[in-house]
Amino acid sequence: MEGVEKNKENLMKCICMKKCPSYSFACKVKSIPSNTAELLKGAFKGNISEIDHIEGMFCAFGKSNCITDEKGCVCPECEVYKENNLTETYYCLVEGGK
Repeated sequence: MEGVEKNKENLMKCICMKKCPSYSFACKVKSIPSNTAELLKGAFKGNISEIDHIEGMFCAFGKSNCITDEKGCVCPECEVYKENNLTETYYCLVEGGK
């Protein structure tokens, strides 16, 4: 991705899981077991940079395995987006955004 660091600080700032209209309730529920497992592995290692994929912070972890429809994008409102000078949207649908 465009150099967005996979770290706890960015994950806490990320609004994908909180505000993204394209990230449906069904996708959020479906992602809970795998996200929790991956985040716990990262927490035990002391960082999350080695995690390949979680359903969230798509600008760092890559496109979603669940989101399929454009229902609105809040990326430009996100602090992670702003702080990393990102210019694309819909990182959840397309690797590197569109």
